[in-house]
Parts: sequence; structure tokens; C-alpha cells
Amino acid sequence: MEDLAEQMDFAGELRRAIEAEDEARLDQLLDPLPPSEALRLLLNLGEDLRDDAFRVMAADLAAELVEEAPSELAADFIGSMDAERAAEVLDELGSDVQADVIGELKTSAADAVLAEMDDEDAADVRRLVEYDEDTAGGLMSTEVFAFAATATVGSVIRRIADEEDEFDRYRAQNPYVVDEEGRLTGVISLRALLASKRASKLSQIMVSPITVTTDASLDALEDLFIEHSFLAVPVLDELGRLTGVVTRASVTEALAERAESQSLRRQGVIGDELRSMPLRIRSGRRLAWLSANIVLNIIAASVISAYEETLAAVIAIAVFLPMVSDMSGCSGNQAVGVTMRELSLGLVRPVDALRVWLKEISVGVVNGIALGILIGLVAWFWKGNPWLGLVIGLALAINTVIAVSIGGVVPLLLKRLGQDPAVASGPLLTTITDMAGFFLVLSLATLMMPYLI
Repeated sequence: MEDLAEQMDFAGELRRAIEAEDEARLDQLLDPLPPSEALRLLLNLGEDLRDDAFRVMAADLAAELVEEAPSELAADFIGSMDAERAAEVLDELGSDVQADVIGELKTSAADAVLAEMDDEDAADVRRLVEYDEDTAGGLMSTEVFAFAATATVGSVIRRIADEEDEFDRYRAQNPYVVDEEGRLTGVISLRALLASKRASKLSQIMVSPITVTTDASLDALEDLFIEHSFLAVPVLDELGRLTGVVTRASVTEALAERAESQSLRRQGVIGDELRSMPLRIRSGRRLAWLSANIVLNIIAASVISAYEETLAAVIAIAVFLPMVSDMSGCSGNQAVGVTMRELSLGLVRPVDALRVWLKEISVGVVNGIALGILIGLVAWFWKGNPWLGLVIGLALAINTVIAVSIGGVVPLLLKRLGQDPAVASGPLLTTITDMAGFFLVLSLATLMMPYLI
């Protein structure tokens, strides 16, 4: 209770500072907190006070919280400000974060903010927004630590010392060497820089860099950082010009966001939903998924209604129907998970569907027989009827083979059709395994009715 009382007192202080437009007091309250905690407290105040807080607080603190927030929420923060204030806050951020936020704004709002930004910065953001978000171009920062080949070691060291605050923008970067056209010609290790004579030219100590192009995929970047211990890698355009730098941290964050997004989509959460979003948006996104599932479940239920007489005659079958569909669904979801992982790693493509199916069939047969025997024995000993065990066990064995076939191949087919396999694979798998499981149990029971009654 004491912690709750303290939180309420703090929230009251925060509210009063915002309402009084007291920038100094607001910064005093929020600046010592971790960004995630400060963000949580502001969200708890409600949308209006939250937006007022971002207009009142210091630009550097606002930028820190914008960077901490997911892109959609960060865009809400920036969108609540006038264009001049929004540009002031974005100026405190790196070009990669600026592009992420601007990309989430409506076109009119984005244009208004860009018009208030420095021309060169705005041009960089416009260029970054054009790249796919899961490519080197979409992940890179345009701030590069670059020098001419004729520059000396001493001049580089002096620049680092003289521009200490500005140097933070180049964290994780080594000095890069470019020619007059901006083409990358070499990279300098910091160890070589410090060990060389101050009068030495960079051309004397540079080495050939490992680079990527702007269209390099997230998976390719992941492989590169696994293979090499770099903290960052330079990004070149089609003419070999140094256009930006992708850091290991950016790639790691992008991979985590992709995994989280895929996990949410498999659970029916469309888009990056947050509870701070308007009720209309949150409800609409969820209903779109749930409404589709109603239709799919009606289709599955129609199979049961066609065998009402069989169910009425052998009530015990009703107990095993959900078990057969659920266990088969679990097997299918395992196959979906493996295919999704191999897709993300680039190990399979839609053209490999037949090979994947054959691999899954072998697993499905082995696991289907094992699971069928187990559940068949349970049904036999529970009801004392070996024929009931045969019906349930055979249905589960066959449905397991069907489930792993669907789970392994459907994501590839959806990918081939240009659909998102992470979203659609789950509902299709559930519906088909339910229908197939119900049909197999009930049709086999109908055939063996004389032995079951």
C-alpha cells in the first residue's frame, strides 16, 4: 500500500507540473527515471496530459522517450506536437530513428515536420523512408565517421577530442576513408589509429572493408554479424558510395521486433497493438481476426452435425473428439514453427514444398502411430471396448499425418501467393485439422457402429 501511495503522490506531482507547464519541474521528475518507467507513468496519465507533457518537457528528454517508444506510439507523440516542436525533438535523434517515426506519420503531417527540419537532414530521412524496413537501407543511420585518404592520424584524433558530444552519433563506427566521389576505399581500426604516428596519412594504415549494399536483407545482416565480431558495417549504394552504417545493435533489435511481431500475428494480434491506442482501433483489429475464426469454426461444427446419430449412439466418442483435434493441431503447429524458422533463415523456399512435405510425412507417420497407440489404449481400457480404441487411435494417427503435412507446406504456399504465412497458417491449420479429426473419428465410428454399441 505504501508503494501505491507513493506512486499516486508522484503521479499527482507529475500532473501538476504538466498543467502548470513547468518544464523545469517536469524534467526534474522524469529525467532521473529509466526511460521505460517515465514512459509508463506518462501513458497512465491519459492521452491529453501525455501529449501536453511532450510539448512542455525539454526537447532532449522528449527525444529520449520517443526513441524508447515503439514506432507507432512514437509517431503519436510526434503527431501531437506542432511541426516546429516535432522537428526540434527529432533533431535530437539519429537519422534511422527519425525515418522510423516519420514513416509512421500521415503524409501531410510528415511533410509538415520535414519542412521544419534542416534541408540535409530532411533529405536523408526522405531517402531512408523509401527503403524496406528489414533491409540495410531501412536499418542504417546516415551519420558516418568518414575522412579523405589524405587526412592524417593526428587530425582524426583531434576531431574525436574536439567533438566529443557529436562523436556519440558515431558510436560503434570505425573511421572510414572515402574518395572525392564519396566512394568507400578503406576502414581504419581504432587500434591502428592510436598506434600510428600522428603525421601518417590514413591511406597508409587503412584496410579493405567488408560492406553491404542498401538492399541487403535482415537475414543476410544477421549472418554477417554472426560470422564477424563487428559492431557496425558500412552500407554502400549502387555506385559504391558510402551512404550509411548499420550497427549490430540495430540488427539485433530488428530481429527481436520481427520475432515478436510474428508471434503476435500467430495469436491473432494484427499490427503493433498497445493499450494506449484508441478503443476503436484496438477493437477493430481484434474483431477482424475473431470474425474470420467464427466462420472457420462454423465449418468445423458442420462436420459434427452431419453425424448426430453416431454421436447419440456412442456418447463416449464426444469425449475424444477435442482430444484428437487438439493433439493433431499441436503436431501441425510444430511443423509450422519449423517451416517459419527455415523461411526466416533462407533454408527453404516455396519451390521446396514437395521436399518439405516428404520430410514431414515421415515424422507424421512415426508420431501418428505412437500417439494413436497411446490414445487407443486409453480409450480401450477406459470403456473396455478395443474397437473404440481402434477408431480413436486410427483417427489420431491419420490426422497427425494430415496436420504435419499442412503445417509444413501451407506456409510455403502462402509465401508463394504473396500472403503472410505467420498470420494465415494458424487458422487454416486449426480449421482443417478440426474438420479432418471430426470427420475421421465420426466416419470410422459409423463404419464400426455394430462393434461399438
